[in-house]
Amino acid sequence: MQQYQVPQFITIEDRIIGPLTLKQFLYLLGAAAIGFIGWSLLHFILFILITLPVAGLFVAMAFLKINDRPLPAILAAAIGYYLKPRLYLWRKTPPPLIPKKAPTPAPPSPLAGIPKLSESKLDDLAWSLDIKERLEDRG
Repeated sequence: MQQYQVPQFITIEDRIIGPLTLKQFLYLLGAAAIGFIGWSLLHFILFILITLPVAGLFVAMAFLKINDRPLPAILAAAIGYYLKPRLYLWRKTPPPLIPKKAPTPAPPSPLAGIPKLSESKLDDLAWSLDIKERLEDRG
């Protein structure tokens, strides 16, 4: 069975041009191009005020790392942070208001149809029942 050698450091970029990676070389090439164009087209004062800070940014993008992250990754994260909408998950949103329906009237209870009897009516009813019972007993 054949054995293959597995690379150990696969996250490290290859050094292409001397001690520089391809990205670093391209950033330095961009800084040199901006410096040359600025030197050719601008007066010396404008060259210093405009071209040198921009070229310095390119050099920083080539070599500067903050918390082991390259400067282009940090700048991309910062731009994304400012451009994307923010969603705060910890802020409680109020529940949607649902209009409440008017309460339906309760159905009439079966006892509502029974008339209330006063003492005198109750006595009259009891007397009439007594009379009916007596008449039925005789007849």
